[in-house]
Amino acid sequence: MHRQVEFCLFLTGALYGEQMGNQNTKPARPIWHMIAGLIAFAGFYAIANRFQLVNAVLYRAAADDWVNAGWNLAILATQAAALLGAIVYLPKRWFLAALVLITLSIMPNLGFGQTIGGLLGAPELGWMLAEARQAGHAAGEFTGPLVLVAAQLITAILLLLVARKLLANPGRTNGLIGAGCLIIPSLLFSFPLGAERNAYSYLIGLALAEPAPSRGAVTLEPQTDGTPQHIVWVVDESVAYEPFKRLILPNVIEMGVTDFGPTASMGHCSAPANVALRSGVDVRNVDPTTDLRATPSIWAYARKAGYQTSLLDGQTTGAPQNLLLKPERALIDDYQGLAGDMDTDDRIAEMLNTRLKGNEKSFTYALLRGVHFQYRDHYPKGAIPEGSPKQVQYDTALEYSKRDFFDRLLDGVDRSKVVIAYLSDHGQNLEGGMLAHCSSDPGADEFRIPLLAFLPAGLDARYEPSGTGGHSASQVFSASLGWMGYDRAAVAQAYDNDLDQPTARYVWFGRNVIPMTRGDTIEVSASSAFPGSD
Repeated sequence: MHRQVEFCLFLTGALYGEQMGNQNTKPARPIWHMIAGLIAFAGFYAIANRFQLVNAVLYRAAADDWVNAGWNLAILATQAAALLGAIVYLPKRWFLAALVLITLSIMPNLGFGQTIGGLLGAPELGWMLAEARQAGHAAGEFTGPLVLVAAQLITAILLLLVARKLLANPGRTNGLIGAGCLIIPSLLFSFPLGAERNAYSYLIGLALAEPAPSRGAVTLEPQTDGTPQHIVWVVDESVAYEPFKRLILPNVIEMGVTDFGPTASMGHCSAPANVALRSGVDVRNVDPTTDLRATPSIWAYARKAGYQTSLLDGQTTGAPQNLLLKPERALIDDYQGLAGDMDTDDRIAEMLNTRLKGNEKSFTYALLRGVHFQYRDHYPKGAIPEGSPKQVQYDTALEYSKRDFFDRLLDGVDRSKVVIAYLSDHGQNLEGGMLAHCSSDPGADEFRIPLLAFLPAGLDARYEPSGTGGHSASQVFSASLGWMGYDRAAVAQAYDNDLDQPTARYVWFGRNVIPMTRGDTIEVSASSAFPGSD
């Protein structure tokens, strides 16, 4: 152990390849090898950990938090020293395996930092896995930043190989010492953890996280006489309020719909927005200790009110997305992953239309394909000239996505038996050069979504006048429970006001929307002002 500690702290003898305790052994390599190797290693570490160094050291120093800036620098330096020991001592095969792990760990760090502008952590990695279905779209949208990521990654790895070549002595390798230097920092430090080891450390943490808690029981009793036969939530993808109002709403208004005006989503990323919508949020009392995994969820309320529950997902196949965990999945009677081509939303509209004509009571949560970036994937090639501005691409994608949707959805449906809520998961920032949504510093447009309701005659009068704004997606949960026959006053007290009033409080969630373990905090904000308007 004494020898391991000495070499992990870059004793000069280790770098020269000297025999411990034998001062007569000559250096195996000239001193310039050591100097050049250390410079190469420093370059590697600076590139690989540039977001850790900026966020954990420079930002704190800029805020005059010199104590924490110093501690974080010392922690990163210690991890660098340990990694250097691993590079010196790992046998060739072990080093190649370590190189693969190091590369795979640095890649998401640089990718996340370059596109989002933030620092990768375990919650952020969990969010990336939850959004993995959008990897292809992201690659097309962020070609420029990802080319920079690739250049940085290649440069960093080449510098690491140079450092290995100059500093390691093949005759003095020791697998146990090298592996110890590689692994021990992951066990000792949680923040800031070096980019070369944090991704797989976080993955292990995610894999070993305790199971989700059981969902809470529904304590309210519904009065189901006279309730709608079918209730549907149509949740679109990346539909911003202003383009929807301009391009789609004029035709939909003619169908007899209640328009609630510009509404605030509960997240500017898909996963947190959907988790919050499904779970129900006590907007007056939510705080960072809230665990949305433990709420009864919309599925439990629907079941108790006698509705068959369904989830139709037009964005994925296989297992459910958007952090829908096993205890919640158990409450869904029918789940279908329906991801397909750019006409997926029309097919979902036809499926919903068939259900709305059935006799069995049903609650359906339909996730549409929508218009997620890159927008050119959502309209036929040649519809507009290549290289058209982002706004033109978005408008074209939105018009194509929703061109027949509402007609197909409502064709021949007995509207007296049906309630349909239509909204988007989040909005879009369509300014040139800006991240459209899920940015590190979101503006109001990333939260501003449409909210419509197709209501039976009589019920629609409760929500006049329409289009006035002041609403949040959190109110869809409350309104739906009222439609299912639950006491509206009790629901409003437990969650949020019904849609006949403004929201009690705007609440929105970040990527870290659910805790990894009990006691962890989540990323949540609340205000009387519209999100992103500060």
